[in-house]
Amino acid sequence: MAELIRSGQVADLVLLCLALEAAGLAAWRWRTGRGLGMTTVAALILPGVMLALALRAALTDAWWGWVGLALAGALIAHVADLHQRLRALPGASAQPRD
Repeated sequence: MAELIRSGQVADLVLLCLALEAAGLAAWRWRTGRGLGMTTVAALILPGVMLALALRAALTDAWWGWVGLALAGALIAHVADLHQRLRALPGASAQPRD
């Protein structure tokens, strides 16, 4: 177990799980016509992918800049996902009351 973590393969396992989740959600949408759209799935999955890449870089002693870039990417993806979700709320386009 320690080698799985030290080698960064634990991050690969997380990435595999995220890919399977995205594929499952896409298959559900394709098969039933219900569920999340692919843009929503991508926005949901991307922050986790970026965090897993940051973890892998940190565990494998990659250049510190890769860790920072991956974390920044996770933040940007997370903010984009929040923006998308907030826009979809009922009444989100209404003007604020003073």
